[in-house]
Amino acid sequence: MTLKNLVGQKVINEILKITDFLFRRKRKERRTQYKAAHVYFTKACPKELSKELYKHISGKYIRTMKYINIAFIPCESQVFSLDFPDGFQCYYNQNRISQRAAALERMAEQIATLCATLGVYPAVRYRADNERNIEFAQIIQHKLNRYKADDPTMGDGPEKSRSQLLVIDRGVDGVSPLLHELTFQAMAYDLLPSENDVNKFLLTSQYKSGVEKKVLVDENDDRWKELRHQHIEIVFKNISKNLKTYVTYENNLKKSLTAGDNRLCKVEQDLAMGVDAEGNEVKNNMRLMHPLLAEENVSPMDKIRIILLYILSKNGISGDFLTKLIKHAAIPNSERTIITSLTSLGFCVINEEGGGKQWCPNRKKRKYTYQMSRWTPIIKDVMEDAIDNKLDEEHFPYLAGAPASTGARGITINTRNGQWHKDRSQQNMKDVLRLIVFIVGGATFSEIRCAYEVTKAKEFLKNLKQLSE
Repeated sequence: MTLKNLVGQKVINEILKITDFLFRRKRKERRTQYKAAHVYFTKACPKELSKELYKHISGKYIRTMKYINIAFIPCESQVFSLDFPDGFQCYYNQNRISQRAAALERMAEQIATLCATLGVYPAVRYRADNERNIEFAQIIQHKLNRYKADDPTMGDGPEKSRSQLLVIDRGVDGVSPLLHELTFQAMAYDLLPSENDVNKFLLTSQYKSGVEKKVLVDENDDRWKELRHQHIEIVFKNISKNLKTYVTYENNLKKSLTAGDNRLCKVEQDLAMGVDAEGNEVKNNMRLMHPLLAEENVSPMDKIRIILLYILSKNGISGDFLTKLIKHAAIPNSERTIITSLTSLGFCVINEEGGGKQWCPNRKKRKYTYQMSRWTPIIKDVMEDAIDNKLDEEHFPYLAGAPASTGARGITINTRNGQWHKDRSQQNMKDVLRLIVFIVGGATFSEIRCAYEVTKAKEFLKNLKQLSE
């Protein structure tokens, strides 16, 4: 029997059900259905609870009761989730400050189990611009030390000993979560109904029209892995008509893309980049924003995205001007607090004096193919700088000293990774250096894509180096 990750009385109640599992009454005799039960916890079971369980009549039938370090969910080969939506509110919401300590303890324990699973004892770094990050990093370090004490071999190996864990809050980049991402994976989750990675759609063409079909989208689907990070225009060109599932995806996504969406994406990109597609500085943001803010067909949430992007580009605006923008865009009263709540992430919303910008890494000049996909998430620069030993230690200090050398090959990033599902025979696990990035508040699909891109680029360079050797 494998139990869910429960605590306290809930665990006891679940374990007591083992009585029903083990026994049945037949002719007024109590007989066992099975010889033994095996109980697994995703994290350590308190000693007091263990004693209580063994006092129960079924205790002698429990042959195995142990915990395994998987207090996280591996979503993809390089993506993990803590499955803790409340973590965002506990970290940033001042009204839930009383719950913050418990939330940090829980998340730190989950991250520590991730490191234990990967066999790494990483050097911990954090973004210093948010003072909560150092507290969180210290709790994570304490958890890692405990795992290291239990398993002294954790992190052994010439590569593993130089792994890094980078703790970043959502305030590092407020732009990426606001932009519409036009890659296949992001659009599929954004525009098509899905639940637990299962996408629903109506069958068309080769199948009976109007019949609902569910398709599980995960890494067992090679076609999905090939297409998920590609721009939607490439996907439309490359999908073969005999691939019935993806033809349906294509049809549904095309219906969702309208001329309004295209204009919206262009305005978002211009505000984020500060220049237009031709590289000319955007000098009149209001002229850019005005048509969409005034248009009734644009949803209030999309208008809020535009206003927030404008605020971020200016590092805050005056209170009077914000009031005018909200009135012009006809934002409902119930949703206006979304704009001012941006301050909880560390961004400036109301800035009467104007001027100045929040610190961010030196942005690298990158080539782009599509006008509506020009923005590169800041996390890509951060990851590349961390790997190349160029990340600013004033803003991203080490908690307890830097490792001897870096140059990570595998990047693991959190969201809703490591190569957990691969056969160990496919790679030497002792020879894998990792950069684990944890973003408090979750990662966007565009940031996840960047993790794969950086990993692929570094692996290619390493292979070239080995050729020269």
